[in-house]
Amino acid sequence: MIDRAGLADFLRRRRELLRPADVGLPDGVRRRTPGLRRDEVAALAGMSTDYYARLEQGRGAHPSEPIVAALARALRCDLDERDHLFHLAGLAPPARRAGRHVRPGLISLVDRLTDVPVCVMTDLGEVLWQNAFADVVLGRPHHRVGRARNLAWRWFTEPELRARFPEEDWPRHSIAHVNDLRATYSRRAGDDDVTDLVHELVKRSTEFRELWERHEVAVRRMDRKRLLHPEVGVLHLTCEVLLAPEDDLKVLAFFPTEGTDAREKLELLRVIGTQDFRTTV
Repeated sequence: MIDRAGLADFLRRRRELLRPADVGLPDGVRRRTPGLRRDEVAALAGMSTDYYARLEQGRGAHPSEPIVAALARALRCDLDERDHLFHLAGLAPPARRAGRHVRPGLISLVDRLTDVPVCVMTDLGEVLWQNAFADVVLGRPHHRVGRARNLAWRWFTEPELRARFPEEDWPRHSIAHVNDLRATYSRRAGDDDVTDLVHELVKRSTEFRELWERHEVAVRRMDRKRLLHPEVGVLHLTCEVLLAPEDDLKVLAFFPTEGTDAREKLELLRVIGTQDFRTTV
């Protein structure tokens, strides 16, 4: 339900915190209050001053999602403030868009996992960051941004990436890539980055197109991989996927699979040190 008193109070306080320069307006004539005027907020949000005034007074119609979104933009709300504004209006906040920015605190946290390979990627599979041990085990990425660092794209368009895995495992990995992407596609329906990636993969890969047409969905939360490493041979890894819903990022940590010799091989690779294997899994 709408919290009219809370909504009115939040709108007023956000308006009073902003200065004209914050929203690209001139200071103009002397103001009675330090913040924006109601008519300025209304103009920025594309609504009448009377409608906005009624909201600040705790009366009037129930604001729609587009109205609340416009107010959040006009009042320069960050994501937490935007979500709070939606809740006050009795509405579910929109899903947060995936971001490519990895917070320093997240890097500091996962960088302390020095004995396992760890990487951070977007919900579309673009590798944004990985620790030094991931460079040794998974290979140091040699491309900087975009599709060249997207694992789903590379899996279906670059044969050299598949060569790092036993051929009998390829169908399972293909299905996992497609089903996980389908979940993101559904959750972020209409977003250009998701739509463009899917459309390009459909055009580039017959295998992807056939799997996509099955309309199967499964968020990948863990996986077992057999990696063909040039230094230690077959490496059995268990990949745990930790989701960071706020930023739509995934943290992938690769642990030695129990009952295999992976632990000893990982210890050996820590001694060998960084090699430039030029591929990322």
